[in-house]
Amino acid sequence: MTTITIWHNPRCSKSRTALALLEERGVEPMQVKYLETPPTESEIRHTLSLLGVSAIDLMRRGETIFKELNLSSDTSEDDLISAMANHPILIERPVIISATQAVIGRPPENALTLL
Repeated sequence: MTTITIWHNPRCSKSRTALALLEERGVEPMQVKYLETPPTESEIRHTLSLLGVSAIDLMRRGETIFKELNLSSDTSEDDLISAMANHPILIERPVIISATQAVIGRPPENALTLL
């Protein structure tokens, strides 16, 4: 079975639901509590390539820090990735990652596409 990782925030209902959906199907994903152990810029870049999206699509644009840092869809990819690495609260959650692809768990059922 492919190893599946979830960038997890236990306080987020969508993250908890995605985790439960995987566990109900016998998958025990490696949980990375990304707010405590933020992904590196390199890990974010790799995940973006698996997702097939640009950095802005992985960001929680409603977060206060997004506005405080004056980030926008016009901000460079490098600057957005750096912001996510330095302020992991900006990363949309949950992100579910396998060896060959990744999905954003919104809705949580997206996690099942990796099985």
